[in-house]
Amino acid sequence: MSRVLSLAAPLPGFPLASTLTLSPVEGAAGLFALSSPQAPTLHWFALDTAAHIRHYAPEFSKNQLSLVGNPGDGDLLVLAVVTTSGVRPSANLFAPLLVNASNGQCLQAILEAQEWPLRYELPM
Repeated sequence: MSRVLSLAAPLPGFPLASTLTLSPVEGAAGLFALSSPQAPTLHWFALDTAAHIRHYAPEFSKNQLSLVGNPGDGDLLVLAVVTTSGVRPSANLFAPLLVNASNGQCLQAILEAQEWPLRYELPM
C-alpha cells in the first residue's frame, strides 16, 4: 500500500516537491518506488538499508532527527536512492532518506564528515 510522506526540507534539485509517494515494489521486499505530485520528473527507486545493506550504520545529527520528529528506534526507516545508469546498480549512501514511520515526515539527510559513498555498487 502506498503512503504519502511530508518532506521536512526541500529536496536538492526538486525545490517544489513537498510530498513523496512511497510505494512498495510488488515481489521485491524492501524496494520502493518514490514519486512526487509536485515534481512530475521525480521518479526514484529506494532500498530499505536495514534489509539490503546491513553494514550501513550512518550517524544522524540531532537536527536531522528533530526535523522528522525524533523517531523512536522502531520508527526510523532509512532508504538509499538507487541509480541504474551505470553498469551495475548503485545506492546513494551519502544522502539517505530518513522516514519517520509513525508520522510520515521524511528528509534527505546529507551525511557530512562521514565516509559513505555516493555510489555504492549493489551486489547482483
